[in-house]
Amino acid sequence: MSQTFLPVLRRSLLAATLTLVATTTADAQQQRRERDPRSMGGGDCRDNPYNCKDAPNPLPAPNTVWLEEMTWMDVRDAIKAGKTTVIIPTGGMEPNGPWLVTGKHNYVLHANCDAIARKMGNALCAPIVKFVPEGSYDPPSGHMASPGTITMREETFKAILTDITASLKAHGFETIIYIGDSGGNQGGQRAVADSLTALWKGAPIVAHIQEYYDYASVAKHMETKGVHKVKPDGLHDDPEITLNMFADDPKSVRYDERVKAGTASIDGFSLADRKQMTALAKDVVAFRATVTTEAIKKAIANKGTLPLPARARGN
Repeated sequence: MSQTFLPVLRRSLLAATLTLVATTTADAQQQRRERDPRSMGGGDCRDNPYNCKDAPNPLPAPNTVWLEEMTWMDVRDAIKAGKTTVIIPTGGMEPNGPWLVTGKHNYVLHANCDAIARKMGNALCAPIVKFVPEGSYDPPSGHMASPGTITMREETFKAILTDITASLKAHGFETIIYIGDSGGNQGGQRAVADSLTALWKGAPIVAHIQEYYDYASVAKHMETKGVHKVKPDGLHDDPEITLNMFADDPKSVRYDERVKAGTASIDGFSLADRKQMTALAKDVVAFRATVTTEAIKKAIANKGTLPLPARARGN
């Protein structure tokens, strides 16, 4: 075989290979099915009837208000049944003294959002946004001085809220509510709510509920229940927040360990009586659910966030 023939042969083989690849790719594209508009649930309606948007739910509705604990069919059916309000709770990861876990606000919200949604009757809870502005990380400032804290830039926090809200809007929710259990969450929530209200012209209603984050009123209410602070311990903690966390999970306030170690108190208020703690914890959650539900109703009537009130002490 001549040396001049080899390059010609190689070029011919390469051209043939490229033609074969192009032909195969074209055939595959022709054979690929276009998406069936009836498809939902992560699959194709033509492959399984449970992937069809109108497929009957094979299971009874679950006893939960949390989107993450529901199937797509559960959410679809809940919206169809009138649960067109969804609450987006924002918490945080920060230091809270020697007794309370860093996820303090997330435990509080798990108890409270559940109670609020059930009290409203037509609401569901989106997953808790657990990462929020807590200070700068370079150099560390605010709560970022303590290990275990996770912060988020304000613009990132706002972008996440915007994307979550737009996702829920796409699924047909008519009212989207923000509640935040930390001070650093409030401004961003208000700004996003106001921005989206202007952009979407109230369809859906998007509102930041500032009344939720009012620990001063919670403390005042709990005083009528016998929760009196003798002397501040100087910790990022108090009886109201401990009780609210206890309602969700006693482990989050190291309850058993504190009782055993003789440290079951905060600001001079004893937490040692578990029966009393359980009753007071339920009262805290019920009070905050009532206040927040009433505020949500007012925000809906206002078609958006209410005017900014005088700022009460937070936690």
